[in-house]
Amino acid sequence: MTENSVKRKLTAILCADVKGYSRMMGENEDGTYHTLTANLKSIRSIISEHKGRVFSSPGDAVMAQL
Repeated sequence: MTENSVKRKLTAILCADVKGYSRMMGENEDGTYHTLTANLKSIRSIISEHKGRVFSSPGDAVMAQL
């Protein structure tokens, strides 16, 4: 690779969010929070196994680069 060459990488961006999150929180806040926390932990683990990284997880969403 020469000094002026550009290093390129093919990447995929994952953007996911929980459908009906506000409704579920209204119906069962504690249960929804615990379910969300467990699922986000699993998602982070799977992304990490594939050499990806989570770069944002606002509220009920997750954004990752794979």
